[in-house]
Amino acid sequence: MALVAFVSWRKTRGEVDTQEGYFLAGRGLSAVFIAGSLLLTNLSAEQMIGLNGSAYGFNLSSMAWEVTAAFATVCMAFIFLPRYLAGAFTTLPQFLCDRFDDSVRRMTVILFMVGYGLVTIPGVLYSGSIAVLQLFDVPSLLNVSYSQGLLITIVSVGCIGALYAIFGGLRAVAISDTINGIGLLIVGVTVPLLGLSALGEGSIATGWQIITSNNTEKLNAIGGPQDPTPFATLFTGMVFANLFYWCTNQYVIQRTLGAKNLAEGQKGVLFSGFFKVLVPFFMMLPGVIAFHMYGDGLESIDLAYPTLIRDVLPVYAAGFFLAVLLGAVFSSFNSLLNSAATLFCLDVWAPLSKQTIDDATMVKVARRASVVIALFSFIVAPLLQFAPEGLWQIIRIFTGFYNIPVIAIVLVGLFTTHVPSLGPKVVVGFHIIAYGLFQFVLDDVVQIHFLHLYAILFFIEIGMMLAIGHWVPREQEWTYHQQDKVDLTPWRFSIPCATSLLSCVVGLYILFSPIGLVNGLSAGFVPLMVLLFLLNASVWFWYSTKEPRFPAREAVISKHV
Repeated sequence: MALVAFVSWRKTRGEVDTQEGYFLAGRGLSAVFIAGSLLLTNLSAEQMIGLNGSAYGFNLSSMAWEVTAAFATVCMAFIFLPRYLAGAFTTLPQFLCDRFDDSVRRMTVILFMVGYGLVTIPGVLYSGSIAVLQLFDVPSLLNVSYSQGLLITIVSVGCIGALYAIFGGLRAVAISDTINGIGLLIVGVTVPLLGLSALGEGSIATGWQIITSNNTEKLNAIGGPQDPTPFATLFTGMVFANLFYWCTNQYVIQRTLGAKNLAEGQKGVLFSGFFKVLVPFFMMLPGVIAFHMYGDGLESIDLAYPTLIRDVLPVYAAGFFLAVLLGAVFSSFNSLLNSAATLFCLDVWAPLSKQTIDDATMVKVARRASVVIALFSFIVAPLLQFAPEGLWQIIRIFTGFYNIPVIAIVLVGLFTTHVPSLGPKVVVGFHIIAYGLFQFVLDDVVQIHFLHLYAILFFIEIGMMLAIGHWVPREQEWTYHQQDKVDLTPWRFSIPCATSLLSCVVGLYILFSPIGLVNGLSAGFVPLMVLLFLLNASVWFWYSTKEPRFPAREAVISKHV
């Protein structure tokens, strides 16, 4: 942990004294740092505990939340990122202000800030601290009560994580995330191998033979109606939930907005997609191994991963695992802090001040805002222990209040020029009322999976905005104002890389299905995998032999988007 802090400090000296340096790492992030930061920002302790618990108690159906994110990263690389970088936007609300008006920006800032401050930041801090408590038994270690141990862990984790965001800005966050990401990959590979070895009494091959021949329904990713993630939801609300998270959620997209050019941004986003398709092996296979080792003997499915770690991880590696676990928690926490401070400074404080603000003042205000937000999260996070069973329900329900209208508004904003600001305002009000009714009033009458509800509301809201644009269009069509801050030449191999990424998603679902490992390999498994391989080989061969034919960057982003 000290090494990560030292390297982050050396790499950020003199780089965070300006607004762009603090909020966007000086628009100089390369693909490696973008991919590493996206990976660690997205993956935290709740995934380690929750996904393995889901695999232990049910099957691999919940891998959909991670694997299908690859489609959203492709959309980000080809649709959203070129337009964000062309406009040189620092925040998503800044784009919405340019496209609609300042009231739409204020509305989205309120949604993000309330969500970050009351739910997301305290939730990340609380869940990460719970993971540390479960894995290392902090109350017994320090001889304190559970509540005291939780408070000590929350404050310790929060203070260390906040230092990166407060003093180092986005650049320190990205560098520390990348180094911790290497540790996460090491742990992700090591734990399943040690688990298979323990299950096979010293033989990894024997352990693999056990999980692929006994209770193979645990390896099924095709979720049924009673599973945590029904397969049908992959094609409805999950698409839009992932698009919101990877393409419009400020604390995720901020490191892509800091890319040194479009090519590096596309590489970073697509590489992060490849890490996401590895999640079933790193963060769900251990849960399946735990089921074969312990059966139904654990009190809670959330104990599957901590119990496996205690049993298979050598004592001398516990410190390294703790550093990786805390690194994952730090990443999500400090990314949220940095993004919340960015939103406050650029979309709340700066517009209200109505005067030119120098870089030193802006950075000072951002650091003070980060401190206030961190202290507030220290107060809220421990309170979540009094409703632990309701934590995930609260997060899920609250996110549903703003994720679908935000992605709908951004898509309409990007691909139309005549829809006025009235459209987003009506949609946000409609969504809050309709979603609240379905969740709290009509939940017993209309029993529909919340992801299907996402899709229904999305299409209704898109239709509402298009109708408003038809009947009450803007007086003057919106014109895209392109900025020349970074090079907008696309990456030459972006299309074959995206093809391989989407092929990996299809291949994973074939592998973890009745065609693949469930009940043994079927006759159609090998031909389907060969077909996927030939498709990728042909696409890569075509793009590697032909000359680059990229249009001029002015044509990449047309004046009307």
